[in-house]
Amino acid sequence: MQQDIKPSAVVDCLGLYCPMPIAMTKEAIEKIGVGEVLLVEADDPAAEEDIRRWASRVGHEIVKFEKDDRIMRFFIRRMK
Repeated sequence: MQQDIKPSAVVDCLGLYCPMPIAMTKEAIEKIGVGEVLLVEADDPAAEEDIRRWASRVGHEIVKFEKDDRIMRFFIRRMK
């Protein structure tokens, strides 16, 4: 079940705008192990596309995405 994805780390990008969410996500994913999941919370509208594009470009997997109101949560599995 995907409901119980347990992130190894959380990045709080609320109130931050491009390029900070992506910069903080890159830095944080380096600190977790391959196969572990990073939770990124962001409210910058550009973050949805930026983080999706970055993840596919570098080869990490977005295993879950949630959006309520303005807050987006990306669960990103480190793949390499």
